[in-house]
Amino acid sequence: MSLIVNHTSNSISFNIADKDITDCNSPLPSHSVVKDIAQICRRFFFKGYYGSSPDDFSRLKSLLINQMSLVIENELSCRETADKFMSMLPDLKDMLCTDVEATYNGDPAATGFSEVVLCYPGIYAITNHRIAHALHTLDVPLIPRMISEQAHSVTGIDIHPAANIGPEFMIDHGTGVVIGATCVIGRHVKIYQGVTLGARSFETDDNGNPVKGLPRHPLVEDNVVIYSNATILGRVTIGKGAVIGGNVWLTRNVLPGEKIVQAEPEKLIRSIK
Repeated sequence: MSLIVNHTSNSISFNIADKDITDCNSPLPSHSVVKDIAQICRRFFFKGYYGSSPDDFSRLKSLLINQMSLVIENELSCRETADKFMSMLPDLKDMLCTDVEATYNGDPAATGFSEVVLCYPGIYAITNHRIAHALHTLDVPLIPRMISEQAHSVTGIDIHPAANIGPEFMIDHGTGVVIGATCVIGRHVKIYQGVTLGARSFETDDNGNPVKGLPRHPLVEDNVVIYSNATILGRVTIGKGAVIGGNVWLTRNVLPGEKIVQAEPEKLIRSIK
């Protein structure tokens, strides 16, 4: 099966050569090369932390064009898209600086920015996400998902590249976090391990398959805190400044400033004979 995107007609075509859809008869992007792309970007964002090379920029552009040419039909589109992505790097760096600062300020255990950049899984994951999201907004297929899944495999944090996440974002600890494709997250949001921002249900087509592309994940406004293992499902709005307690299951809107916690479990009094 081969995947080709035609940017002129904005169409995607799948060519299935036989009944075994696991077969692929044309080259696709390489995980190792895509990992190199993310790592070169990381070196630009965090100068001095991951080493550097004088030819990083030219190599990044070359790798991008090479890998995009495997999924984008038009070579000129590949070059133009690579140029657009390169022009986005300074803004992505600025955004990531706010994430690092928010993480340092938000964790009393953090001893410095170096520790946050080098050791915190949330920073690793959001760095990959910001790269992947930028490529996603440029309509690059497959490669953004590969970048996000590489972070997922390293950190246990699963962020779909289409998710729109504002500045000053912090994921504390991080393992088990899931952020769905149509999720929108505002400024200065902090979430803990095990949080799911997912879909509640799916509209289906005539064949019973989920309809793709519909908004189905939460909207999280500015200055929200979501504690560990909270599950928020559906196209609901979590209002500005709200606090969602641990292990809460939510399928409704939350008002600005509202605090949602689990009800205290009933005390069981057992008689001992």
